[in-house]
Amino acid sequence: MIKEAFQYVIGLAQKEIKEIGGQNYATGQLHLIPQPTVSTLKVRSLSGLVEYLKEEFDQTNKVLIHIESPTSVRVYSQNNQDMNRNEWLHASAIIPDFRFDNFYDAESFNIKLQSVFVQNEDRDIMLKVVGNIQEENVSTTGDDGVSQKATIRTGVATVSDVKVPNPVLAAPYRTFTEVEQPESNFIFRMQNGPRCALFEADGGAWVHEAMDNISDYLANELQELIEADKVSIIA
Repeated sequence: MIKEAFQYVIGLAQKEIKEIGGQNYATGQLHLIPQPTVSTLKVRSLSGLVEYLKEEFDQTNKVLIHIESPTSVRVYSQNNQDMNRNEWLHASAIIPDFRFDNFYDAESFNIKLQSVFVQNEDRDIMLKVVGNIQEENVSTTGDDGVSQKATIRTGVATVSDVKVPNPVLAAPYRTFTEVEQPESNFIFRMQNGPRCALFEADGGAWVHEAMDNISDYLANELQELIEADKVSIIA
């Protein structure tokens, strides 16, 4: 049994090339030995990616920057002989947590608006509504299916009804902080408690705007390398 096993192994090593019908065939199965590829360097910002490329620390040929999402950008080498690429670097954005389509209590929602959203007019309106809402009067909130009306404090002892805007235009932090955060429409809703939520209402259009912003940023920061035909950018 052992002898037969050794003969089988020896037979595997004795490969020949035979020509049949004008084509070359190997008598045994051949396995390609792939060229080695590097381990990927990971960074958390676009500025780190830019610094790495400007140093030209690893690259000897032209590289490809692939903007694959608002939070992920990868740097690749050209194909090697095996048609594989080195992934030199992967930049992934640090994004603060905000759960869209989920209701927050008023205090948590207030904090999230101030810490996770870029300041603009509609954000400030939501802050005014959420920060001054009368908890004991939330049950009187009016709703016509599109906009809502809530009772809020307007002074020390007075209250008034305020129409809640819908949709609201807001810019949460959803991409790299080096680029402008895209504004998009959200549905702002309230429940008894009081509880508040934002629902995305732009069909994902912000994704393309964010990727365009990343592309513009990299094109500006890496202009010399692009003009020297050392860098290409795709999204």
